Amino acid sequence: MRHFGHLAPEVRQRLFHQEPCEFTADSPARLLSAALGATLYSPATRPRLADDIVKQARHGVVSMVLCLEDSIDDADVAAGEANLVGQFADLAARPGAGLPLLFIRVRVPGQIPDLVRRLGPAVRLLSGFVLPKFTAERGLPFLEAVEAAEAESGRRLFAMPVLESPELLYRESRVETLEGIFRAVDKHRERVLALRLGVTDFCSSYGLRRAPDMTAYDIQVVASVIADVVNMLARADGTGFTVTGPVWEYFRMPERMFKPQLRQSPFLQVQAVELRERLIEHAMDGLLREISLDHTNGLLGKTCIHPSHVLPVHALSVVSHEEFSDAADILRPERGGGGVLRSAYTNKMNEVKPHRAWAERTLQRAEVFGVAREDVGFVELLAAAIPS
Repeated sequence: MRHFGHLAPEVRQRLFHQEPCEFTADSPARLLSAALGATLYSPATRPRLADDIVKQARHGVVSMVLCLEDSIDDADVAAGEANLVGQFADLAARPGAGLPLLFIRVRVPGQIPDLVRRLGPAVRLLSGFVLPKFTAERGLPFLEAVEAAEAESGRRLFAMPVLESPELLYRESRVETLEGIFRAVDKHRERVLALRLGVTDFCSSYGLRRAPDMTAYDIQVVASVIADVVNMLARADGTGFTVTGPVWEYFRMPERMFKPQLRQSPFLQVQAVELRERLIEHAMDGLLREISLDHTNGLLGKTCIHPSHVLPVHALSVVSHEEFSDAADILRPERGGGGVLRSAYTNKMNEVKPHRAWAERTLQRAEVFGVAREDVGFVELLAAAIPS
């Protein structure tokens, strides 16, 4: 699989100075953690889940979470588990079907070994588990269950803890909670692919919800948690982990809302198209700003609950030609001694030692998302990526 792999080769060549690399579920963890991109969540109870997974992969999704936790009713957990086992068997019977990285979000540690056993040979399609409401106390049994399931199945399995507990949100317990989380994930470092932020749970503790033109960073109590998570768990000194961006809750305006108007008259047709464009722009503006703020604050990838969010996340994750030029220049071997140089774009200062960690992360992102050509920006990438 590869980002923008659903585009024709000639289209990718037109868009990219350096194309995104290919990777598989067996690629190194360092590569996969950067390549997660927009991780699309889906309830495990969906009756045509296998078809949905194949369809989304064809449209550019490279990672999915099949959820047995908050997205389904408590009474539906057993049915969700049975459905997952059946849908994995269906996928395993489709040789050659391109699949994304697949993760299961569980509720309790005991589900992990149980599901791995029930999946049987189809476990080869599973990349790991998402661990809810993660703290040191609650999280260690989950991590130990993943380790045991991996040993029993012979299949490498990753864990993605979700940071969403009240202990992490409340100021008086935050530092102690973060220290405990670090000790837990550091002990299982080779297994922890990324840490995911559960901002919806944070907001619920205060009865808050961001509007579609606001971002998680506009809610100060949430922004302070994100800052502390990055501070303690995402450092660039070799001790940090990939931390993914929070979920965006709002959908793009459905096309069907405008179809009745389009059939009435040429005048109304123009009005409907203009209205649709304005509403979509408004609905997307908050998402685009939040993705940009995710990157600015050190987050990579994003939790998504609607397919319309996937391509904007990926298009904004592509490294610009200017960023690539700066990063490559900073990391030239002859720059090892440090110093300051003017960028090739002659619009900024590149200070070699302070900017080295940024440059390394930028080239890692360039490896998996590619580098745009000099005259290609977000709009061109998004327009080319949207299925016709």
